[in-house]
Amino acid sequence: MTDEMLLLENQLCFALVTAARNVVSAYRPILTPLGLTHPQYLVMLALWERTPRSLTDLADEIAMDPATASPLVKRLESQGLVSRERRAGDERRLDITLTPEGQALREKAIDVPPQVAAATGLSIDQLVAIRNALAPIAGRAA
Repeated sequence: MTDEMLLLENQLCFALVTAARNVVSAYRPILTPLGLTHPQYLVMLALWERTPRSLTDLADEIAMDPATASPLVKRLESQGLVSRERRAGDERRLDITLTPEGQALREKAIDVPPQVAAATGLSIDQLVAIRNALAPIAGRAA
């Protein structure tokens, strides 16, 4: 082991944490006009893919604990973007469904990825390559 291996700038964990913070910061001004925070955007992305979803399924999809995802869903409900309903036949399950307003927001969100690319100075192809390179570490298929 060399001393260079212990330099902060050579640490994968530092590069990932710094990059994540910078990327989330790039999203902030893009999502604000949509009335969404970054975590709320993740919830909406998952629901635009498939709705309804149970709270547990939704939390798993966005890599959050249900206890963390629940307040996000409640805020989205108060904004009129989603509805929460107990599943008939299994009162323990909470289904999250997009409202018409939540579905309509998808059309405005179409512009988010190109705006993020512009904000980061990277092309869509570069962003896809970075995402794909991180997939094995993130535990997600690319």
